[in-house]
Amino acid sequence: MTKTDTLRTEETATADLPPAAIKAIPVRHWGRWIGAALVLAALAAIGLAFVNGDIAWAVVGERLTDGTFFWPAWETLKISVYAMLIGVVLGTLLAVMRLSSNPVLSAVSYAYIWFFRGTPVIVQLLLWFNLSAVFTYVDLGPIYRNEMNDVMTPFVAALLALGLNEAAYMAEISRAGIQSVDHGQTEAAHALGMSGSKTMRRIVLPQAMRVIIPPTGNEYINMLKTSSLAFAIGYGELFYVAKNVGTTDYSVMEMYLVVSVWYLGLTTIFNVGQYYLERHYSKGANRSLPPTPLQRIRGQLTAFRTPSKVGGTTV
Repeated sequence: MTKTDTLRTEETATADLPPAAIKAIPVRHWGRWIGAALVLAALAAIGLAFVNGDIAWAVVGERLTDGTFFWPAWETLKISVYAMLIGVVLGTLLAVMRLSSNPVLSAVSYAYIWFFRGTPVIVQLLLWFNLSAVFTYVDLGPIYRNEMNDVMTPFVAALLALGLNEAAYMAEISRAGIQSVDHGQTEAAHALGMSGSKTMRRIVLPQAMRVIIPPTGNEYINMLKTSSLAFAIGYGELFYVAKNVGTTDYSVMEMYLVVSVWYLGLTTIFNVGQYYLERHYSKGANRSLPPTPLQRIRGQLTAFRTPSKVGGTTV
């Protein structure tokens, strides 16, 4: 047997052997572990400082569950939802006006956005609440007439200030969403005989929602927190009640911690709602919907239980 035949025989025998087991050795990222340890140490130090600080934690726990903040939380939700509805509806109208070919409508929309985005919310709150210094009565002729002080209550002033201010930001968000839709679809709808308003309702806005929904959710969460500025005009929302209770009971820091927990709870609930709303409107854009948080957790648990195979070998 020649040397060549011997080599061929060895190669054939080697090819018939099963593949060798692959030993998977994970790469160790020591920098990540050191960074994580430092972060955890810093968090532990901050938490320990608060635990050992001069804070009556028993008062915090009691006020969280004794019903003191249930009604103020409802007031916060109410004013933020109503103001956001005003902002969304009026903001969409302003966005359409801004994109209009009519120069008057476009100029009015631009001036509105310029004014309400350029002045602080607290100033707008105080302007609305003190409107009685300029107008003594609200006189609509035979329809309605009343004193301005009776009309411009803290709730109405907060609703107008927050809602009208939010409309300026929602106008820009809606405009960006409308402009994200390809103009060819509008032209195709017009070619089929659809009017401009019908095209906007049936074609443009449903597709623009994928762009509008995420920042709108962020705006609402921001609205929940911005509503705390209504304490300046005596509206009984969360921060106003926390401030009064803390001043009365000499537990200012404790009440600020309590109201922080309440705000975190409210924003967390609406974060979850925003996630599922975004997921709903992504149906037309993605072939498969992204997994929900529960599905991700279930998938991770399944991955831990199921062994993986590398090169035919279980690792």
